[in-house]
Amino acid sequence: MEPEQPTVPPHGKSQLNATAEDVHRDESEPASLPQSAAEGAEPLNEEEEISIEEQKQKARDGDAAAQTEMGKYYLKLADEKDEELNDCTAVEWLLQAAKQGKKEAVKLLKSCHTDRKGITSENEQEVRQLVNESEFERIVRRATLVMYWKLNPHRKKQVAVSELLENVSQINAEESNVEPGPVPKVLQKERRVLERLVSVQSNKDMKVEDFIDLTKKYAMGIIPSNMLSQGEDDGIEGKPPEDMPLRQKIVKYPLHALMEVKEHLIEIASKAGMHWLQTIIPLHHVNALVFFFIISNLTVDFFAFVIPLIIFYLSFISMVICTLKVFQDSKAWDSFRTMTDLLLRFEPDLDVEQAEVNFSWTHLEPHIHFMLSVFFVILSFPVADKDWIPCSELSVIAIFFVITSYMSLSSSAEPYTRWALITEVVWSVLGFFRTLPDSWYYLRILGKDFTSISIGNNFVLNIGLPSLLYCFLFYMFFRMAQLRNFKGTYCYLVPYLVCFMWCELAVDFLKISTGIGLIRASVGYFLFLFALPILLLGIALMFVIQVIKWFISMELIKIIVTLVLCTIPVVLHMWTKSTGTILGLVKSLTRSSIVKLILVWLTAIMMFCWVYVYRSEGMKVYNSTLTWHQYSLACGPRAWKETNMAKVQMLCGHLEGHRVTWTGRFKYVRIVEIENSAESAINMLPYVLGDWMRCLYGESYPTCDPKNVSLVEDDLCRLKVLSKHTCHLKRFCRYKFEITVGMPYNSHGNESPEDDATKDIVLKASNEFKNVLLNLVQGYVVEFSTILEGKLGSKWPVFELKAIRCLNCMSKLIPATQRQVKIEHDWRGTVKQAFKFAFNFLFHPALCAV
Repeated sequence: MEPEQPTVPPHGKSQLNATAEDVHRDESEPASLPQSAAEGAEPLNEEEEISIEEQKQKARDGDAAAQTEMGKYYLKLADEKDEELNDCTAVEWLLQAAKQGKKEAVKLLKSCHTDRKGITSENEQEVRQLVNESEFERIVRRATLVMYWKLNPHRKKQVAVSELLENVSQINAEESNVEPGPVPKVLQKERRVLERLVSVQSNKDMKVEDFIDLTKKYAMGIIPSNMLSQGEDDGIEGKPPEDMPLRQKIVKYPLHALMEVKEHLIEIASKAGMHWLQTIIPLHHVNALVFFFIISNLTVDFFAFVIPLIIFYLSFISMVICTLKVFQDSKAWDSFRTMTDLLLRFEPDLDVEQAEVNFSWTHLEPHIHFMLSVFFVILSFPVADKDWIPCSELSVIAIFFVITSYMSLSSSAEPYTRWALITEVVWSVLGFFRTLPDSWYYLRILGKDFTSISIGNNFVLNIGLPSLLYCFLFYMFFRMAQLRNFKGTYCYLVPYLVCFMWCELAVDFLKISTGIGLIRASVGYFLFLFALPILLLGIALMFVIQVIKWFISMELIKIIVTLVLCTIPVVLHMWTKSTGTILGLVKSLTRSSIVKLILVWLTAIMMFCWVYVYRSEGMKVYNSTLTWHQYSLACGPRAWKETNMAKVQMLCGHLEGHRVTWTGRFKYVRIVEIENSAESAINMLPYVLGDWMRCLYGESYPTCDPKNVSLVEDDLCRLKVLSKHTCHLKRFCRYKFEITVGMPYNSHGNESPEDDATKDIVLKASNEFKNVLLNLVQGYVVEFSTILEGKLGSKWPVFELKAIRCLNCMSKLIPATQRQVKIEHDWRGTVKQAFKFAFNFLFHPALCAV
């Protein structure tokens, strides 16, 4: 039996149209506080106490239950007539109820969205958003509505942000008259959080949906950036630092005043420096000078020295930035907890644990970037030159971050984090016991392993007190991750790993540090803030003295000093033109864009180096069984006569890659290329300036005194008359040689009857073989190593010289008697060493890589 329908006046369609208009009109009216109503009620009929008109009036007044009932009523009415119009009217009522967090209205909206009832292009996005809301978001929505109407007691459609700020005190109006006296700190924090929240849309009007969206994002852990940058003292009244007199600015904002003095001094220095620079050297030649100087130093050795240091320092800076971002998030955590406590007051069903999980999940990015930065640090540190890494200073920084990162951890997992840190510190101390003298036997034995078990050829399992503590640490890690159904993995474990990594890094730095260096670093960091002007003056004075020493010593480093001196005014001038300040730079360090840029560049560098490492040969032995005589028979003139050279070349291509060491007769050597980037750069300068710099950085021609002149000077004296300069830069020349080597003599000391020039081998040699090649004389027997590659089977094949040694030089003092090897870094061994360090960094003392 069908239920009776409510009484509908005549001309029902016009009445429905009027009702629809009422619904649209109600959208512009603010909804009042949600009222409780039994969910799942059936549509109203004529016999019920409350008529449809009374229910509609309650719905217009903002009753969520009545709005839901009106939506159900029109859905039922749509089954009988005017389906499209009544469905749209029902959706409009259900939208209003769903916006107040009514669960039944959301279910009905979801059904309408699935069946496409009353869904139009105007309301589809709003329906989809409400339908996809989680239960947690609906609870937050209900609590937010209560707060909004307290901030907007006049129930305006939209209210100015300034008015909301004035009504912030209304949130705690009920608690304000409990006890006379000062406002509790908790209420002060809640007031600050609300002020920051409504200040997000400054100079704008805020609607209820805007306020709900902001609060929902806050509850999900997405905190606006302006709320992160403000501190606890942001409510201090007064003028901004820029508008204060100098005396008040120094007293109240000393750092800001110091930054302004710095900016003023830099501006003066840049103007004076640019004026001095323009009078000394034409600036349009500086870029060319710098460019050619950099190009002249781009060698494999340079890259092997610089790239690990660049990766280490950039990744270490990235670690510091990410740690600062973690500290910033820990401060935001306090504001977040204050906000959740405030929402919990208005909605007891709020799942605070879920809110904390949301916050932890949305703030994982700096932790992930931190772990990537640690990966680059532990790979580059063992490869980088330790003389260029201030380990003592960095160890003090690492210890500082260990303490501060531990203090920023959540107190929810405090028992586990505390025991984990104590365990890590104890086993690190036990590791240092191994370096104690033998007289400290009982302490040394605590740090030693009881036994070691080999696992394959690359790993060793250690059993001892340190390894047991290490296993206990991993147990603490497991207990942290186990909290909250293993949501503690990213709530507690990942944040603690920041402290863990800094502690491990501090231990490795301390192993290379010295006692004096640690004292110097600790005292230096402490005095840096209190004696900054004196330190700057001392550093400047030391820099000037060192520059003078460099100019007096006439070393190559002087060109670097000149470039630095010329660059400083340019940098200062560009700095003054920019709008940023040091304070702005420090604030920008907490932004993830800088870290992402650093990590992208580090990844690109690592990928480029990895390709080179994969293709590198390393220090392999040149011991192929292929002899020169066998090669000559297979690929020499005899083979050409039997067939043709093209076919021989095709067959000899199978010998490519042989690493051979042969003996032959040295015939002659010639220079095929000369590189002198310093001279090329100086030749671009005006004649007077270029001649002065040539004498400043180069060498002058000898005085050519006939009574006191050496053999080398005698050769230069003959050229001095023909040269147009008084000085030269030939010591910066880098040469490339071609050496021609013939087949060795036979057992009788004579050349082989078949020997001819077509069997000669041409070897390409780099500048490092210069001293050996200049001492060789035609006919010397030399032993050389090379790799067969290129045009094998042709006349005068050209190979790269890998090593050479003279076998019959008369004097042992001649450099040619010593084996000169082309320096080839064992890149694969270096990478293996880096990964070995990384493995031990993470798993020592339980597991060690060998």
